[in-house]
Amino acid sequence: MNQQANHDAAMEASVLLDEVLALRAKVVEEVAGAGLVDGGEDDAAVRNLRHYLALRHHDIRDLQRRLMPLGLSSLGRLESRVLPTLDAVAATLAAMVGRGAAGGWPATSEFFGGEMRLSEMASRLLGEARTNRRTRIMVTLPGDAAERPEFLPDLARRGMDVARVNCAHDEPEAWRTMALHVRAAGRAVGRDIKVLMDIAGPKIRTSAVAAPDKKARLQAGDRLRLVATGLPRPCADVTFSAGVSLPELVTRLSVGDRVRYDDGKLEGVVEDVSDGEAVIRVVKTKAGGAKLKPEKGLNLPDTALGLSPLTTKDEADLATVIECADMLGYSFVSRPDDIDLLEDILDRLGADHQRLGLIAKIEQPDAVKNLPALIARARQRGPFGVMIARGDLAAEIGFERLAEMQEEILWLCEAASVPVVWATQVLEDLVKEGIPSRAEMTDAAMAARAECVMLNKGPLVTEAVSVLDTLLGRMENHILKKTPQLRALTSW
Repeated sequence: MNQQANHDAAMEASVLLDEVLALRAKVVEEVAGAGLVDGGEDDAAVRNLRHYLALRHHDIRDLQRRLMPLGLSSLGRLESRVLPTLDAVAATLAAMVGRGAAGGWPATSEFFGGEMRLSEMASRLLGEARTNRRTRIMVTLPGDAAERPEFLPDLARRGMDVARVNCAHDEPEAWRTMALHVRAAGRAVGRDIKVLMDIAGPKIRTSAVAAPDKKARLQAGDRLRLVATGLPRPCADVTFSAGVSLPELVTRLSVGDRVRYDDGKLEGVVEDVSDGEAVIRVVKTKAGGAKLKPEKGLNLPDTALGLSPLTTKDEADLATVIECADMLGYSFVSRPDDIDLLEDILDRLGADHQRLGLIAKIEQPDAVKNLPALIARARQRGPFGVMIARGDLAAEIGFERLAEMQEEILWLCEAASVPVVWATQVLEDLVKEGIPSRAEMTDAAMAARAECVMLNKGPLVTEAVSVLDTLLGRMENHILKKTPQLRALTSW
């Protein structure tokens, strides 16, 4: 029986070896011929990203499963080492069947080179990892942090690694004061705490609103009028109306386009566009309906707005960012040209690209589609990372696709040795109300696969930092990216 099993395994190993070698050849050929990602030819991380994209254009589920009985199932964790993994599998199969043409095993330094590149880039961008965890904690500062310097040392002691200043709020003088307080807090605890300043970009929001009465809420079947200019104008057949922060938003809508309001709490479809106005029919809302308020976000997943990701305000704010920040958060970036646009302005302002890190916020479908090209372009300029801006991203691509897409972004960024910030509503109930939900604790645990996790501002954010610090440390003992760590279990 054992002899027959060994014979069958040897036969299968020989077939698998041919398939693995053929797959490797296809990957190399497709990378050479298709130009999957332009730029970064001398960057080992970008080369690996190209190989990863080529590989993932093939369905290798059957191959992976057939390798498993032979003890060779590592293809599911090859993001940072595509060719070295294929070479290692081929070398082992060749040894099993006595064939010497597979090229041998890769050196250990080559096999784990991608992990080292990612670790180095994370340290350059986000600061050195803590002794108890590799995943950093970022905290969005409230506006009154400029007047409450004692707030920041407490955050630092509990585990904050990066402080985020949202330049959509407050003024440059307040940002400067916050940055000074962050530096002082870092000195107080003996750690270098980084400062991220997040420029606003072309925020698409409601402005003035009008409703039948103060308690009225939009329900499925209701209609809402958006107006490009002037005050909102309710009428008998459309009793809800709102102005918008960007007038061109209304004029570029087309009948059938979807409109999402307030992080997806309402979704509607454009019924009519005329004379600088658009009528939206509500198709679904959260339970109880949605209240129409000013300064709430609008997402238009079907509409090509053609907006620059940098506003006049952003260009003015960049001078303060260069002066105060370690990192720049770039909203609404969606194409490689957007990176060039920012770099041109930074050059004019005299920025040091090797010092000032860049974090691209992935929040639109075009940014997802163009992510490999964005990475290849941005990696040439200095420290670079990606933020999965899950609030806007979910509203743009749909909540049902968010979980799938955040996984794919993690995989692509690991292949390119790009640090990831996991953002939006992490431990939101804990931050605001003091008690976390079960779902958000699980979400925060899964965030340990990123290089940084962002907490929003809230009255109990210091407690949330403590909880997240412990949780991330525990999860690191169990999983590193997609690889289980298999530490000894102690509950049984």
